[in-house]
Amino acid sequence: MGICVFQSVPLSDPAMADSKQASNSGDNFKGWLYKWTNYIKGYQRRWFVLANGLLSYYRTQAEMGHTCRGTINLANAIISTEDSCNFVISNGGSPSWHLRASTEVERQRWVTAMELAKAKAIRLLESDEDDEISTTPDRTEIQNCIRILASKLENLNTCNELIVKHGSALQRALGELELLDTSQDPASKVKSINERATLFRITSNAMVNACRDFLEISQSQSRRWQKALQYEHEQRLRLEETVETLAKQHNHLERVCQSGIYLDNHTKSNPTKPGSKTPEPTVDDYSDEEEENEFFDAIENTGDVGYTTVAVQQSKSHRRTASGTSVNSEGAYDSSTDDDLNETHTQTRSAKKLERNSSASSSGSRSSSARSTTSAGGGKMAPGSTVSTGGPQSRAVARTRRPVITMKPDMSINLWSIMKNCIGKELTKIPMPVNFNEPLSMLQRLCEDMEYSEILDRAAKLDSSVEQLAYVAAFTISAYAPTTTRTGKPFNPLLGETYECDRSDDYGWKYIAEQVSHHPPAAATFTQGRGWRLSQEFTMTSKFRGKYLQIIPQGIAHLTFDKTGNHYTWRKVTTTVHNIIVGKLWVDNHGEMDIFNHKTKDNCHLKFTPYSYFSRDSPRKVTGIVTDANNMVRWVVSGTWDHKIEGAKVIHEKTDEVTGKKPIYQTLPAKTLWQRNYPPPSAEKMYHFTELAIQLNEPDEGVAPTDSRLRPDQRLMEDGFWNEANMEKLRLEDKQRAKRREREAELTAAQAEGKALGGWEPVWFRKEHEPMTNSNLYTYKYKYWECKDNQDWLNCPDIF
Repeated sequence: MGICVFQSVPLSDPAMADSKQASNSGDNFKGWLYKWTNYIKGYQRRWFVLANGLLSYYRTQAEMGHTCRGTINLANAIISTEDSCNFVISNGGSPSWHLRASTEVERQRWVTAMELAKAKAIRLLESDEDDEISTTPDRTEIQNCIRILASKLENLNTCNELIVKHGSALQRALGELELLDTSQDPASKVKSINERATLFRITSNAMVNACRDFLEISQSQSRRWQKALQYEHEQRLRLEETVETLAKQHNHLERVCQSGIYLDNHTKSNPTKPGSKTPEPTVDDYSDEEEENEFFDAIENTGDVGYTTVAVQQSKSHRRTASGTSVNSEGAYDSSTDDDLNETHTQTRSAKKLERNSSASSSGSRSSSARSTTSAGGGKMAPGSTVSTGGPQSRAVARTRRPVITMKPDMSINLWSIMKNCIGKELTKIPMPVNFNEPLSMLQRLCEDMEYSEILDRAAKLDSSVEQLAYVAAFTISAYAPTTTRTGKPFNPLLGETYECDRSDDYGWKYIAEQVSHHPPAAATFTQGRGWRLSQEFTMTSKFRGKYLQIIPQGIAHLTFDKTGNHYTWRKVTTTVHNIIVGKLWVDNHGEMDIFNHKTKDNCHLKFTPYSYFSRDSPRKVTGIVTDANNMVRWVVSGTWDHKIEGAKVIHEKTDEVTGKKPIYQTLPAKTLWQRNYPPPSAEKMYHFTELAIQLNEPDEGVAPTDSRLRPDQRLMEDGFWNEANMEKLRLEDKQRAKRREREAELTAAQAEGKALGGWEPVWFRKEHEPMTNSNLYTYKYKYWECKDNQDWLNCPDIF
């Protein structure tokens, strides 16, 4: 039954004399004990050997040279006594060994010997670990180990050849025995078979022993080398941290000393005339005084991005540009000015909220104030036109918007009920229930990219293309912030579905989107802001890998600034949804993104680091560099896509003297390009929506009949009627399939008659060839807002 018991022999047994003698000499202890085998045979007499912390047993003493019946390591073993003669040894997952000695004295001798061997084995393991950590193998030890392993491997090859040889001979002898005539005497053949079997057994035992020796040597040396390597790695990390700390302290003292010297000579910063140099030293003055003593401080570990950034103290001298923006003497924007812009924007957003609250108490009107902000030209916004930049006097009164939506019902997802409803249906007619969705369409989800449009407003005022590109990079990264908690699937738009969002009263932009294709799904969007225009075409491919789902965007985004004419393009990175089948859903964004300026040839290369449990980098990390047309690094960007992005201007580049490859960028102090606005309280009960997301599906008057706000299943889900939403969703999908079949039938009939009949044509966008990227792009026709003012929706299809 899997129980093993040992028994010692009487003291009068001659074998115990050997045991006594062995126990008093050295670390070995040998003798006869009785081992429990099974309920049929009971206890069986076996020869036990205790040596080097290992207890082994054999049937006879003659087997010690070739056949070991079992071995247990006492270092991890538990030794317990049952009665005066019996004791038990267990070692984790291996079967327990039950032993029995002939007398209580003999049992105690064995238990004492094993306890001493166990203590010594533990001490040896601890000392070996200390020795392995404190010493590293030298070249001679490695060569000796390799020679020993090669010798053991040669022995293994020899044993293998002998086993093959004797095995073949044994097989031939057995075959001859089967073919032997019954009249012949089989005794000679049986004797030959026994001899060959004995040779085969001896060779096999030798092979087993050689394998065991090879394995023991390999494992011991492997553990030692691994620990030595780990020790060296930890020592290097500690040394790097010490050097980094000393470097920071040294550079801090150096800066304090330099600032003290110049403070005595220049107590005040005098205003300078345009074009003249300030008497106060700049960063370049410090770095050019003595190139050999140039020092780089505040080393920032950027992971595997391939470069290192360092910061230097920025000069306080500054001047004002024609636009009133503060610029330091080196031509870089002052970080204090950037903080002022951030503070101004925060105050403006706070004022807007107060203004909306006050307007809510004084008037319940919504649509009249919203439409009062349309452009003077009948709502048509042609290229080059801008939404009013609007100071406090020129900006229209902001409309009142809802602060909350209906709380998400506490409804668990019953997968069996979903599968039960799918029985007997065609695969194409099986709808995904709204339980997996959030009450927004994909067109509205794309509009959330505009939440941090103030970044583009600030970028539109810049003259430097490389700095502008750094802000554009921060804007592209900010679009991924809501995905940290948003795991719900947006509604797939119906073909011809649209969505408009007029936020010119607070954000300063107007947004229009249309589902332009159904197979493959594709959406086109256009946004007009304060001095910039953004066009996006969103289409994607997906890969389901069982545990996770990858969404790979394929569309290209085009951003144009009216002031400079800079035209930027980029593609989104891959989004992966983990734990699709089991566990809590979570989202990760990873990959590489290139933002290219087609006018100046500047480029920003961003790397979204994928999450890894074993990585030392901060999760959701993003790093990037901005290069000019000459491939010179001008700005560095770093941060996380769920919290904050910072940028710094590069003033000097130097190659790492240690590696000779990894560049070191000396930068001005970094400034915040973007920082996340976190969702309102109780957001987890409202699908983790942000403030903007809560307002996207708010009912509005005068929108197109194809607007996502009017989609009935989405509205029912938002109101908490999920069962009704599922039925309405099925009706809409059946209607869309019927429409598609009608178009296919019309196309087939037209082809049969030889008529030219085109496919589906979007209402507000036109498919054109885009020469910059050499690809097809859906461009905006600039007609939607004019049609809205006139309430001209004759061209809109009936989709709801």
